[in-house]
Amino acid sequence: MSADLLKTPLHALHIELGAKMVPFGGYDMPVQYATGILTEHKHTRAAAGLFDVSHMGQVLLKGDGADVALESLVPVDIVDLPVFKQRYALFTNEQGGILDDLMVTRRENDLFVVVNAACKHQDIAHLQQHIGARCTVQPLPDQALLALQGPQAVTALARLNAAVQKLVFMTGAHVTLDGIDCFVTRSGYTGEDGFEISVPADKAEQLARALLTQPEVKPIGLGARDTLRLEAGLCLYGHDIDTTTTPVEGSITWAIQKVRRAGGNRAGGYPGAQTIASQLASGATRKRVGLISTERMPVREGAKVVLADGTDIGIVTSGSPSPSLGQPIALAYLTTAHATVGTEVFALVRDKRVAMTVTTLPFTPHHYHRG
Repeated sequence: MSADLLKTPLHALHIELGAKMVPFGGYDMPVQYATGILTEHKHTRAAAGLFDVSHMGQVLLKGDGADVALESLVPVDIVDLPVFKQRYALFTNEQGGILDDLMVTRRENDLFVVVNAACKHQDIAHLQQHIGARCTVQPLPDQALLALQGPQAVTALARLNAAVQKLVFMTGAHVTLDGIDCFVTRSGYTGEDGFEISVPADKAEQLARALLTQPEVKPIGLGARDTLRLEAGLCLYGHDIDTTTTPVEGSITWAIQKVRRAGGNRAGGYPGAQTIASQLASGATRKRVGLISTERMPVREGAKVVLADGTDIGIVTSGSPSPSLGQPIALAYLTTAHATVGTEVFALVRDKRVAMTVTTLPFTPHHYHRG
């Protein structure tokens, strides 16, 4: 392990559990455990998987104008967000590109924000620079973050506190788990039902061990986390979305509520609003789509996508064999003219053409608990 890699509060537990560790987002993180990525993936889809996501950034925004202030940086409705409701949001730049994607939950007296690991320092600086004079920006370096994901996650977590059963997708609550004060949201990034648990760092190992004693729960590494989110059609920042992609190109316009669009009460007023409004009205020249293949050769990030005559029409941004479907799947940006579901294309893998078809997303159904 490189000496400059950071460790999460669960680092020693990962080693104890036999994890293979890799650098990720500046941290030494578990990519898989002894059973391997395929088994971990299938276990999460069938039962419950415990993920260490403590490398991600947690921030509180406090003050009367915190919601209005945050809304000046995102194309998302924050002002009307009810207490204990959560929303997916995007920081944008002046060109309409995406600086990061994030989760925002309104609590009684603050906004609880979770940002990506690789972007957290620049995100916190972005918040402090642009809205630090309007509200308090308080990073939470002493909080760890655990994700419990899968159809049996609620069964396992409810043994520690039955109150979690009342939560529905994209809501949160203050919950005591194994005697520890936590903030829990019913959300995650696998497409399954599940929870994300903000826990004091010095209590994270205690809570993780309490969860791992539940018969449904096994530890899951970053490898399966990636294949799970890919099957769910969800973007990985820095791969499927970045500063060069807009929300319209990235096919995440569902995150932009009517009130923030042209004609809405609070339209615009965020970085890149003009570009994004123009693309919402007229469309973009390229679009993120799902690709699926009946061939066996996996298609990875960076593979070119061409038509039968060799015309270059795009590039793959994420790709993997799908453990659930048994077929190669990928996310790619294609020219809009060729982004229609059913379009036949080819991905170039080591100069070999892999036949693929534009398909609907997600690749596997979402199973969020909406009540």
